[in-house]
Amino acid sequence: MLFKGSAVALVTPFDENGVDFETLGKLIEYHIENNTDAILVCGTTGESTTMSDEEQLAVIKYTVDKVNKRIPVIAGTGSNNTAHSIYLSQEAERLGADGLLVITPYYNKANQNGLKLHFETIAKSVNLPIIMYNVPGRTSMNMKPSLVAELAKIDNIVAIKEASGDLSQVGEIARLVPDDFAIYSGNDDSIIQLLSVGGHGVISVLANVCPKETHDLVYKFLEGDIKGSRELQLKLKPLIDALFIEVNPIPVKTAMNLLGFNVGNLRLPLAEMEDKNLEVLKQELKNQGLSLGEKSC
Repeated sequence: MLFKGSAVALVTPFDENGVDFETLGKLIEYHIENNTDAILVCGTTGESTTMSDEEQLAVIKYTVDKVNKRIPVIAGTGSNNTAHSIYLSQEAERLGADGLLVITPYYNKANQNGLKLHFETIAKSVNLPIIMYNVPGRTSMNMKPSLVAELAKIDNIVAIKEASGDLSQVGEIARLVPDDFAIYSGNDDSIIQLLSVGGHGVISVLANVCPKETHDLVYKFLEGDIKGSRELQLKLKPLIDALFIEVNPIPVKTAMNLLGFNVGNLRLPLAEMEDKNLEVLKQELKNQGLSLGEKSC
C-alpha cells in the first residue's frame, strides 16, 4: 500500500517562463510540514494535460528530489494513448517516483476489454505500484467493479482512486478486492462515506488549502474517532463545494492565489473564474477562518 491518509493532488505553479520550481519547492515543504501523507504531481489538478512531456518529467524529478523519501511521491502518467502512458510511466520510474496514478482513457474511451488490456500493458512495462483512476465525470466511462477486481490480481496494480460518486459501486469493489488493495476517495465531499465501506484515504484537491485538516479527517476515522471525522467532513463541506463550483482546478488554483501561495495563472483552455463564483469562493475561505493573503489553514 503506497499510503494511508491524505495525498494532495498538487497544483502546478506556473510563471511567465513555464513551471515555477521555486514555488513548487515551497508547496512541497508546506505539505510535509502539515501532515500530508503523499504528494501526487502531474494529475488533473496539476494541469498535466497542458504540460509538455519535458515539463511533466521535470516536475516529477524535482518533486522526487525535493521530497527525498520523506513521504511517497506519486506521478500522474495516464493518457488516452497506451504507448504514451507507458513512456511517461517508465520515465517516472527512472526518475525515482514511488508510484503511478493512471487514469482510464478519455475521449477515445474503451470497452471493458480495452480497459483491461490498457492497464495490463502499462503494468507489465514498469515495476512501480499503480493506482488506477476511475472518474466517469471527466472521461465519460466507468470501470466496473468486476474489472477492478480482475486487475487487482496483478502484483503492481495496488489501488484505485474512485471518483464515480457511486458508493454502492465502491462497496462492491471493496467486497471483491483483496484486503491489501487500497481504495482512495477521489471526491472530497464524501471522504468519510468511502472510508466507511473500506477505503484507506483520499487523493485530495481540498488538501491544497487544508492539508492538516484533510489528513486529520482520514486518520480520525481510521483510528476510531468517527464523530471527530464526521465533524470535520461536515465543517469543510461548504468549502469543498466552493472548490468545485467551476471545473477543477480553476477554483483551487484561484484559492491558492487568494491565500498568498502565488501559484500563477491557469493555462488555456482553463480561464479565470466568473465573478459571482469567485465571491462564493472568497466567502467560504473566510468562513473556514482562512485569511486571504496569508498561507494558513
